[in-house]
Amino acid sequence: MPHPETVPAANPVGPRVVAWEITRRCPLSCRHCRGGAADRAYENELTADECLRVLDSLAGFTRPMIIWTGGEPMYRPDILQLVAAATERGLRSVMAPCGTLVTTDSLQRLKDVGVVACSFSLDGATEEEHDAFRGVAGAYRNVTRAMSVARDLGMPFQVNCTVSKLNADRLPAIRELAISLGAKTLDLFFLVPVGRGRGIADLAVDPATAERLLRWAFAIDQAGPIRVRETCAPQAVRIWEGMGLTGQPPSGCMGGRGFTFISHTGILQPCGFLDIPCADLRASDYNFKRAYLESPVFRDLRQPDRYGGHCGRCGFRTRCGGCRARAYAATGDYMAAEPGCVLNGNG
Repeated sequence: MPHPETVPAANPVGPRVVAWEITRRCPLSCRHCRGGAADRAYENELTADECLRVLDSLAGFTRPMIIWTGGEPMYRPDILQLVAAATERGLRSVMAPCGTLVTTDSLQRLKDVGVVACSFSLDGATEEEHDAFRGVAGAYRNVTRAMSVARDLGMPFQVNCTVSKLNADRLPAIRELAISLGAKTLDLFFLVPVGRGRGIADLAVDPATAERLLRWAFAIDQAGPIRVRETCAPQAVRIWEGMGLTGQPPSGCMGGRGFTFISHTGILQPCGFLDIPCADLRASDYNFKRAYLESPVFRDLRQPDRYGGHCGRCGFRTRCGGCRARAYAATGDYMAAEPGCVLNGNG
């Protein structure tokens, strides 16, 4: 899956990437799930016709890359129709299935209508480790089988790994497993304690450990054969520069500043982890551009000089920005200083 920082912006005013929670229903019960998703039907989800109106609006605004996510996006009975509609409108589609519903036929159909890459989550180097985190026996077998299907079909995919105290020392082994399974990228998602994740807030790595892991990630990325990226760790911008690395730098916090999340009911958020309703697409007559540009929250997030504490004074505030979701989870203020950074006195 292309990393957001590598996707060119069609319009600098709007988002480059939209993560669309097309349904919240999910067969897993992950310990960190931001939405507390369950294997049940959810009321009031956007209909196919409503989704098509949103796609029309996106295509007329910035034509961002769409990450079809959930829940389990493959639970939507109309997912093929929606991806095909996105493709017809010039929107690039990637998908984040959990693996349970992936077969050669189902993935080939998604590829045929326009899905260009997938991401699969792997949070342990063994079946026992992964299943314990994902809350369902067989999750490891399903996701590794899905990766094999993707590899055999020539569908590029990345492995997403939620980094916590449970697996911080297992990242080298997880990387080796991702390589053996054929992944193009390993993306390290540093735990943000929201949703069910609030119950495991104590498992988030401390700022000093995060710094060490990011330095390891950048060093091992240079070695190949796969890319190693980071998400929800915007301090990576500072670390990358301090290591004197060249090439495409990390993007920092993109929430509301190049990245937008659409919930299963049409609510806009800066990202899935920053659970603040910013606009209602239904109330905005499915006009994404108007909803996005008129949102007071999005306007706030585009003013890093107003961030609190060290984040507002830091020389990296425009490039890093601090994780706004982590700040909100810790303080109730999305403009507050990010507690996961050593520069905020949390080393």
